Amino acid sequence: MLEIKVFGTTPPCANCKRAEREARKAAEQFPGRVQVVHLDALGPEAAQYGLMVTPVVVVGEEVVSTGRVMPAAKLAPIIQAAIVDSPATQGG
Repeated sequence: MLEIKVFGTTPPCANCKRAEREARKAAEQFPGRVQVVHLDALGPEAAQYGLMVTPVVVVGEEVVSTGRVMPAAKLAPIIQAAIVDSPATQGG
């Protein structure tokens, strides 16, 4: 299953909430193949992505958005490409 990580503040700011909402909306197009998780920008996982601003959206292990909200319509093709490129996420 492909993981989308949304790094944001705790408690989440308005943009962090929107980023997670858009990620979940995009993930709905790939039922059972994508999981969205919210992670704290100050948590241990954040360091590996060199986080400087929030929100940050990571698809698989690729940072696809930093400091802004990526609309679901732009995020969905990135998710689709990641699913196609990763044998572990292909259904069957």
